Amino acid sequence: MELSNNRHAEGSQPSGVHEGEGDLDIAAVRAFFAVTEDRYFSEAAARLGISQQAVSKRIARLESDLGMRLLSRSRTGAELTEDGKAFLPHARALVNAADQALAMLRDRRRALRIDVLDTRTAAIDLVQGFYEATGRGTDIEIVGSEGLRSARGTLARGTVDAAFCRVSGTVEGLTCVPAYLEPAHLLVGRDHPLAGRRRVETARLAGSTVWMPGNAAGSEWAEYHCHLGAAFDIGIDTSGPDFGYEHFVSEVGAGRRMSLVGERSRLPWHPDTVRIPLVGPVPVYPWSLLHHPRNRHPALRLLIRHVTGGYRPFDPRSQWLPDPDRALFTPGPRSR
Repeated sequence: MELSNNRHAEGSQPSGVHEGEGDLDIAAVRAFFAVTEDRYFSEAAARLGISQQAVSKRIARLESDLGMRLLSRSRTGAELTEDGKAFLPHARALVNAADQALAMLRDRRRALRIDVLDTRTAAIDLVQGFYEATGRGTDIEIVGSEGLRSARGTLARGTVDAAFCRVSGTVEGLTCVPAYLEPAHLLVGRDHPLAGRRRVETARLAGSTVWMPGNAAGSEWAEYHCHLGAAFDIGIDTSGPDFGYEHFVSEVGAGRRMSLVGERSRLPWHPDTVRIPLVGPVPVYPWSLLHHPRNRHPALRLLIRHVTGGYRPFDPRSQWLPDPDRALFTPGPRSR
């Protein structure tokens, strides 16, 4: 059945065939569907942003095109006739198909919106790698947030298309793809006893305290470090305030603190700080790519393919993960 916003051109019609038969006006179908949901023409008009008279005209035109009465009015609102009941599922399908087509066209025109939490984290490297892999032809918009706490809502509403964050359990209505396991480094001042080592066994940190002023209460990264501290007897000091990265590295460089940072964390250079890889096992931070399964942005599928193509699964022989994260990151990678 052909859809159109225009009537047939004037001309003779075969006997017994209604003018416009086989050519439905999608605006009229939408008006009919709105009335069936709201029951009143006035409420349907408000939803569609047109006058009540316009709704009435559209439905009258649809009934004329179909050659059947679809609605009957009463004091309690519009009621479906038997023909209206039969047509309703088809009307719903037509409206949904039109909405999906319009959404697809809008998505093709706008940038892929990606939440990376912070442009100094490993997530930005994943996005840059994707951008380069697509020949720099993908329009990307970077969005900052509060990690998983805000990503749940923005992904559900469609204000972002994908988010890189730690996801240790199922997030209702969203799909999670394992993206990257980032090794942890120890950050110390040059006068620290461990500063001259090329690598440090994680167990050597038992009984010590690391300073993590950016570990916001309730965040997925604060929870991760709580698991890490419990597993290796490491104290986690979240005292602040958090004055930013420059203050953070200067405090460590002055020998007042030591901390843990991701291997790919982009910290400001400081002459008195040293970064040392942790080993035996290597604590790894689990980055996941989170998205809505009904998001149809064409570049999103390319991003997912790029991320899954470069992913290397968790190796329990040499790496450490909190127990809640292991199911998603254990070979082989899978979505949920």
